[in-house]
Amino acid sequence: MTALHDLSAHELLAAYRARSLSPVEVTRALLEHIARWEPHLHATWLLRPEEALAQARSSEARWLRGAPCGPLDGVPVTVKDNIATRGDPTPLGTAALPLVPAAADAPPAARLREAGAVFISKTTMPDYGMLSSGLSSFHALARNPWDLNRGPGGSSAGAGAAAAAGYAPLHVGTDIGGSIRLPASWCGIFGLKPSLGRIPIDPPYTGRAAGPMTRTVRDAALMMQVLSRPDARDSMSLPAQDIAWEQCAAPPEQLRGLRLGLLLDAGCGLPVDAEVRAAIEAAARLFEQAGAIVTPMAPFLTRAMLDGMDHFWRMRSLMDLHTLTPGERGKVLPFIRAWAESAAGLTGPQVFEASQQFHATRVATVRACAPFDYVLSPVAPITAFAAELPAPTNDPLRPLEHIAFTVPFNMSEQPAAAIACGHTAAGLPVGLQIAGPRFDDLGVLRIAHAFERLRGPLRPWPEPPGNQ
Repeated sequence: MTALHDLSAHELLAAYRARSLSPVEVTRALLEHIARWEPHLHATWLLRPEEALAQARSSEARWLRGAPCGPLDGVPVTVKDNIATRGDPTPLGTAALPLVPAAADAPPAARLREAGAVFISKTTMPDYGMLSSGLSSFHALARNPWDLNRGPGGSSAGAGAAAAAGYAPLHVGTDIGGSIRLPASWCGIFGLKPSLGRIPIDPPYTGRAAGPMTRTVRDAALMMQVLSRPDARDSMSLPAQDIAWEQCAAPPEQLRGLRLGLLLDAGCGLPVDAEVRAAIEAAARLFEQAGAIVTPMAPFLTRAMLDGMDHFWRMRSLMDLHTLTPGERGKVLPFIRAWAESAAGLTGPQVFEASQQFHATRVATVRACAPFDYVLSPVAPITAFAAELPAPTNDPLRPLEHIAFTVPFNMSEQPAAAIACGHTAAGLPVGLQIAGPRFDDLGVLRIAHAFERLRGPLRPWPEPPGNQ
C-alpha cells in the first residue's frame, strides 16, 4: 500500500472525493513523516502542526458537505520563505532583516489559500535568495535527502528537499537564475520556471518567476491552474488566459517530428560532469526513439553575458546592504557580503555595461532557440555539492559558474522545466532541462510529461535515516 506521504495531489483529491481518505488523516500522517525527516533536512520554517490541522479540519467539513472550495481543497502545500503569507514575517533567509508580519498574502499564497490548500509550512532559503545552496544566516542548514552530506540546491532549498522527502505533494519556489530548476535537478523532482508573468508575483523583478515544485508533471500542471490566475499587484503579469492545464498529459507518440535542440555546452561556466552528460545524452536518445529530431546546438552564452549579470546583481545586493545598519549588515552571510562588496569599485559606465548583458542574453537565447520547437540541456553541469558550501566554487568572485544553462531562460522569459532523468553511480539525481518558446508553458509541461512516461520509474524516494 502506498504511504500517504507518497501520494500525488491527484491521488489525494480522488481519495477525498471517494471519502476513502480525509484531509485530516493525510495532514496528520505528513506531519508525523516530517517529524522523522526534519531534524536531518531543516527544510521548513513556521512549521505549525495545529494550524495545519485546523485548516485540514475545515477542508474535511467541506468535503463531507460535498462542497470543496477550490481545486486544491485539502491538499498539503509548502510556500517558500520569500513569498509573503498574511501575518507572518518574511525574513528572505537572512538574520539581518527585522521580522515584520506581512499585511497580506503574496499572489501565489493567496491563490493557494483560495483554492483550499492546507499550508503545512514555509520552506527555507539562503540569504536574499542569492545562493544555489541551503546555507543561511537565519535558517538552519538545509540538506539533501538523497545524501545528507550534500545540499539541496537553492535558492528554493527547503522546497526541493521537502518535495523529495515527501513533506507534501505541492511546493512553491521562486527562480531568477535557476532557483527552482537547480534544486529540482539536485533533489530529483520536477520544477517549472514559467514564462515571465505567467504566475503573478509581488514584488516583480526582471527574470523573477514563481513556480511549482512537485514529484510529478501532472501535479505541477494542477498547481498552474491555480497559480496562473491574475493578480493586479504584478505589473509584469501576463493577461489572463484560459489555458487547458489539465491537458498536460501527452503520450510519447506526440513527440514524433518535433525539432529538439540539444545543448551540451553552455558556452561558459563549469564544465559538464561526465555522468551528467551521459544522463542527458541518454534522455535525448529516448526522444529520438520516440520520433523526435534531435540536433546538437552551439553554445550561445558568453563570458561577458554571465559576468555582466553577476556584476549587476552584486551592485543590487550592495545597495540592499547599504539599507542596513552596521549591526544588521554584520549578520549577513560573509560570502554574500564579500560578493556584494566587491561591486563597490564599479563605475557608472561599468554598471551600465553590466546591465546591458541582460538584454544581450535575451537576444542570444531567443535567436539560438528559434530553429527548434524545444531545447534539451542539463539543468546544471554538476550534481549536488557539499551542503556547507555557499556555491560549488566556494569563491565569491566566481559564484555563478553553475547557472549558465538556466539563467538564459530567465532573461528570455521562456518557460523551462527541470525533470529527473537519472542518477549517478553514487545515487545523486541528474536533471534534464526542457525549454520552450515564450508563453508555451503548457507545451513544456506536455513534453516533460511525455518524457516522464518514456523514462519510466527511477529509484525509490529516499526515506528518513533509520527507516531504510
